[in-house]
Amino acid sequence: MADILIPAATTGRTASTGERSSAALPTSRARLRYTIVVSILSVLAVGFAFGLLAWDNPMPVGSDGFWLIAKMRATNLVVMLIVAFCQAMATVAFQTVTNNRILTPSIMGFESLYISVQTTTMYLFGIAGIIAIQGIFQFSVQIVIMVGLAMALYGWLLSGRFGNLQITLLVGIVIGGGLGAVSTFMQRLLTPSEFDVLTAKLFGNVSNANPDYFPVAIPLCLLAGAALWMRSRRLNVMALGPDAARSLGVDHRRELLITLFFVAVLMATSTSLVGPMTFLGFLVATLAYQFADTHDHRRVFPVAILTGFVVLAGAYFVMKNIFYAQGAVSIIIELVGGLVFLIVILRKGRL
Repeated sequence: MADILIPAATTGRTASTGERSSAALPTSRARLRYTIVVSILSVLAVGFAFGLLAWDNPMPVGSDGFWLIAKMRATNLVVMLIVAFCQAMATVAFQTVTNNRILTPSIMGFESLYISVQTTTMYLFGIAGIIAIQGIFQFSVQIVIMVGLAMALYGWLLSGRFGNLQITLLVGIVIGGGLGAVSTFMQRLLTPSEFDVLTAKLFGNVSNANPDYFPVAIPLCLLAGAALWMRSRRLNVMALGPDAARSLGVDHRRELLITLFFVAVLMATSTSLVGPMTFLGFLVATLAYQFADTHDHRRVFPVAILTGFVVLAGAYFVMKNIFYAQGAVSIIIELVGGLVFLIVILRKGRL
């Protein structure tokens, strides 16, 4: 893997790392721009994080009472960091292996599966059933089910003689639509009180997260994220397309399955923790590529994670402390993400 081809940062050409081509290596101006972008995002992330801890905190900054209240608020920051990490890493990697900047991991049906599990539980067992599926064991089982079903389905489809990624994604869309239709039907049969409780869980919300899940969620995120980070050079090659990857000695199908597995782990963890956030990953990945101005995953991943945290923390801070409507954070993110999605589609020929 020493002389692999990687996409050029700005021209779209390819260059050999063994030849140290200037088209593939960042120039001093590009490095300076990247450093400035990372610095600005880091300052914004620290600023929003401190704002969430200190804003409207009745105790003096630095006192024991201040840190006691800040510690209680820090749970939401940890949740935001986990979600930003999962959504950013998973979406960037998924778009790379699919060679498409519009697709997101939600097309694999994770959110539809989450909604169907929650709706079926409420339909069969009522509010008591929703309470019963809470806990570390149930949380772990839900992640295992999501990852297992995803890998069983996509592993089978991609390993077939005529299997290809396009058919696999199409099957994912159909399955997601089918699960959504069944869930909608069951929701119409619920009582008003049951429907209200279920709706609160089906909206992606930081408040949905249970800190008791952190001992499971954090290690899973770190392991999957570290694995994708270590495979950054292979992802650079995968971005060139299946034919180019094979010609460079990369087993495209094997790398595709491995990447989809880690994407599945990240998306299942994020969705099980806070609920569906359809357009967050797309919004973060799109902004990250614009900010980083490179295709090198070792540079895109950090920018994407920082962007995701800034988006989440910024939206939460503004809606909670200015508009006093913290429950609308996910709705605002979905609205902005949907608008960006439409803009990207309309400008697809120029991006």
